[in-house]
This record gives sequence, structure tokens and C-alpha cells, in this order.
Amino acid sequence: MFYVYIISNNFRNVLYIGVTRNIERRLYEHKNKLLDGFSKKYNLNVLLFYETTEYALDAIAREKQLKKWNRDKKFALIKSVNPELRDLSEDWWFCLRFLSEILLLANKQ
Repeated sequence: MFYVYIISNNFRNVLYIGVTRNIERRLYEHKNKLLDGFSKKYNLNVLLFYETTEYALDAIAREKQLKKWNRDKKFALIKSVNPELRDLSEDWWFCLRFLSEILLLANKQ
């Protein structure tokens, strides 16, 4: 499975569109600024939108399509599934932290 995703900064005023096969890993990289580039420069760490496709070529074509859209059209797409512009990945990190704490406690016993 491949993901086309849109991330932003805390102010929701800069957008980045990307493609990945592993969205959890890729968001971890964005959030922790592990790779130099646009998302690191503009502090993009909020997942606003993602969709899936089975094939890489379809994901790349969709990414290119979205990148051609104007800002209003991109935000209309985002708001169609995420009207409050909340970080769709925030629950992922809570679960990972919670699981890590459980494993640490289990290892201490």
C-alpha cells in the first residue's frame, strides 16, 4: 500500500505533499526533523490528510495532481475529511509512547 499525504506546520499556513510506503515511519522522520529539506526548514509536522492506493505509480500520479492544485482546492480536499485541521497522527504517537512505557515497566519486574 502507498500513501499520498499532506502535512503542515502548527499554524496550518504551509503545505507539503508527499508519497510514502510507510506513513508512520515517514511522519516520525518529519516530526523529528531527521531529513534535511522543505519539511524540516518550515517545521512541517502535522498530518492533515492522507489517502491510500495499491500501486506506486498511482500514488505518484496523485501527488503530482495535488501539487498542481491551488491552495484553496487543497484545503477544500483536506477539510472534506478533516474539517478541524487536526493532526491525524497525534493518536499514533500517544499509543506508541503508552506501549513503550508498558514495555519498560514489564522489563523492570
